[in-house]
Amino acid sequence: MPDSPALFESRTAPPQGLADTGFRVVCGVLLLGFTFTGTVFTLMGAWPVLVFAGVETALAIGLLALYRIHARRSMEWVMLEQGRLLVRRQEGGRRLEAEFDPFWAKLGWEGEDRLVLRHRRRAVEIGRFLAPDDKRDLADALEGALRRYREPVFDNAQLR
Repeated sequence: MPDSPALFESRTAPPQGLADTGFRVVCGVLLLGFTFTGTVFTLMGAWPVLVFAGVETALAIGLLALYRIHARRSMEWVMLEQGRLLVRRQEGGRRLEAEFDPFWAKLGWEGEDRLVLRHRRRAVEIGRFLAPDDKRDLADALEGALRRYREPVFDNAQLR
């Protein structure tokens, strides 16, 4: 954990999609549909359809399970502390950690949907798991936090 208190912190993750119960329901519906169509086509004499429908069903359930595993392991963390701006991202098995000087870091857009944090020659995309409106909210909040950090307001009791 950080030594100094966070001036700004944002944690994002991809949408989880389904809870465990929802995943089981979807798998049950897929298996029920496979059983029904497989039985109908087998009774009609078109038993090869059973093989293809089984492969499709297994592939759909497998891909849904892989996405759930990937979404649980993925997250992004942007934190502004005294003296540093830290970006940590874990996406599947890959990890990224970047540290920027908050006085010189620039926040900008590449195209219409990529929010990028730059410092010298290094650029890191942030907010990858967010919808476009949420990215704009993140950009506004981070830009405000960087502005407050760069332009502190001092309260001098002697000047009151």
